[in-house]
Amino acid sequence: MVSFFDLLKNRRSIRKYEPREVEQDKILKITKAALMSPASKRSNPWEFIVIQDRNTLLKLSESRPYGSQMLKEAPLAIVVIADTTKSDVWIEDASIAAIIIQLQAQDLGLGSCWVQVYNRQKNEQTTTEEYIKALLNIPTHFGVLCIMSIGYPDEKRKPFEEEKLADDKIHFENFKIK
Repeated sequence: MVSFFDLLKNRRSIRKYEPREVEQDKILKITKAALMSPASKRSNPWEFIVIQDRNTLLKLSESRPYGSQMLKEAPLAIVVIADTTKSDVWIEDASIAAIIIQLQAQDLGLGSCWVQVYNRQKNEQTTTEEYIKALLNIPTHFGVLCIMSIGYPDEKRKPFEEEKLADDKIHFENFKIK
């Protein structure tokens, strides 16, 4: 069994995927994990749209000029959205759920990559969020945080090297200027 620390150490953003579907039992486990995510006052504003359709994945890959192209080859994407009327901290709640999706995918031997949607542009006229809301028929009172590309990795990424971690970012008792 892999420790949580090792799971974190080995989770890296994966942008290339094998042309192989993710099994339904793994998708179910990932979505159940997402539903167990903590949320402010247990408001659970997050919701998740699971995408496996090749045409929709292709359209999602065009949601940004950079940073979304891996979706066209990914066998699976999960769009993380939240009902903005349920929580004033929906971004934080949805972010926690998104990282839980990534960690559960990693634990199942899958790779993933966060595609930022919130506060990004598709082009000069349209935000990435507007484009995705129209594409997926998402109601206006929902915010779209990100898309997670998920699949079997077709690239190798080295684990984090502990000796290269930015230990100077850790402060004890109070902030210390270095």
